[in-house]
Amino acid sequence: MKIGIFCSANNKIAHQYFDMAKQLGEWMAQEGHTLVFGGCNSGLMECVGTAVHGAGGMTIGVIPSLIEKGGRVSESVDVEVPCDNLSDRKDLMMAQADVFIALPGGIGTLDELFTVAASRTIGYHNKCVILYNINGFWNPLIALLNAMKAQGMVRGEWTDGIKVASNLDEIKDLVGKMG
Repeated sequence: MKIGIFCSANNKIAHQYFDMAKQLGEWMAQEGHTLVFGGCNSGLMECVGTAVHGAGGMTIGVIPSLIEKGGRVSESVDVEVPCDNLSDRKDLMMAQADVFIALPGGIGTLDELFTVAASRTIGYHNKCVILYNINGFWNPLIALLNAMKAQGMVRGEWTDGIKVASNLDEIKDLVGKMG
């Protein structure tokens, strides 16, 4: 499968997130999955790309021109898909990937995961986002989604398009069911 990864491009975050991103990337390569990611050379993005590439897996970097001009492209990118901006990046990643995993991240990660989830809700595709809930990172978001559902702001079940996994075994199980 082609697995899209959304995650932080920040280097100044807890080391445990890097450890889990590395394990995920190594597993992806071992299973023959292709990584579709933002292609930056920093943070969890670089970590997962390096892990996949280093373990012999294929990586596809969807890279906005601003990132390229800034010299921030990861050396672990096997196939570069250039794009104009972050909106293009999301569209191209959605076209490339079969499923998405959101590791801990910031505003960009939220934007990406909700773009995929909202597109699914409307009917553009049937792809899921898996929140990799490392040490409860996504618990506040899960609580917000539950509150929105309780107040009638979410039609259907948000868990139809957004899954939650707390460890790599749960990721493996969810990806296996989607493949």
